[in-house]
Amino acid sequence: MSRSARNSGVGRVMRRIWKDRVSYLFLLPFALLFTLFTVLPVVTSVFYSFTYNNIYEPLRFVGLDNYLRMFTSDAVFPIAVQNTLVFALITGPLGYILSFSLAWLINEVSSGMRMLFVLIFYSPAIAGSIYVVFGVLFSSDAYGYINGFLMNWGFIDRPVEWLSDTRYIKLVISLCVLWSSMGAGFLSFVAGLKNVDRQLYEAAALDGLRNRWQELWYVTLPVMKPQLMFGVVMSISGAFSIHDVTIALAGYPSTDNVATTMVNLMADVGYQRFELGYASAMATVLFAIMIIARQLVNKLIDRVGK
Repeated sequence: MSRSARNSGVGRVMRRIWKDRVSYLFLLPFALLFTLFTVLPVVTSVFYSFTYNNIYEPLRFVGLDNYLRMFTSDAVFPIAVQNTLVFALITGPLGYILSFSLAWLINEVSSGMRMLFVLIFYSPAIAGSIYVVFGVLFSSDAYGYINGFLMNWGFIDRPVEWLSDTRYIKLVISLCVLWSSMGAGFLSFVAGLKNVDRQLYEAAALDGLRNRWQELWYVTLPVMKPQLMFGVVMSISGAFSIHDVTIALAGYPSTDNVATTMVNLMADVGYQRFELGYASAMATVLFAIMIIARQLVNKLIDRVGK
């Protein structure tokens, strides 16, 4: 491309920016905050991932050593990756589908009942400590509600160690995360369904749609793509960042690291061992996994209604 062409292209962009300068001024506060608190931390983390940094010693560039250590000599990292993917596959898609399904169902009831159901389903996200409830329900002694119920009805003769037995830890944590996944994505689905123009359904009926499933696929979902995309972002972020729930229910380290996630391991490496460069390398890998997962889901959503 010639210099004159580049200059003309840059000139057109600059003229357009100047023409819409008022709009860009309104966007400037958000852009500054987004750059400061999102873009800059990500770039800084990627930079530190190629260094040895323990706070006390001078920063030292080590190249790919952190990544080689992560994939070749760290015995816990593969387990953490596997657990993170398992929790993400269980809680991410199921939580997303459950949030939309419940929002779709309560959209048909009266406004008063809808507000009640929204409060019930959204309350775990408001509380933020739903794992306390699950800790009491699945307590490993006879005083836990689940053990007490099963023993009283003769299903078991001694308490089940729900939070220390490797056969049950993932199940309990997954149930807890699923319940607490009713967050901002759920509210966006409720709002999106409420704002779908009813005339679209009437027009679709004239075009040959005959049941609610066809209306959902060809009308509701395409109209709600912005809310669906927002729900994807929130679902992926929540599914891959499971941390507090695993520690509160199973402790750290959990039995045989069966509940150790990548965020658990990063917190241990960064905050306890002060190996910030190594923790940054793990964060970079987790960020890459989340980006890949989001792109795959985006492709699926783009096919909605086609």
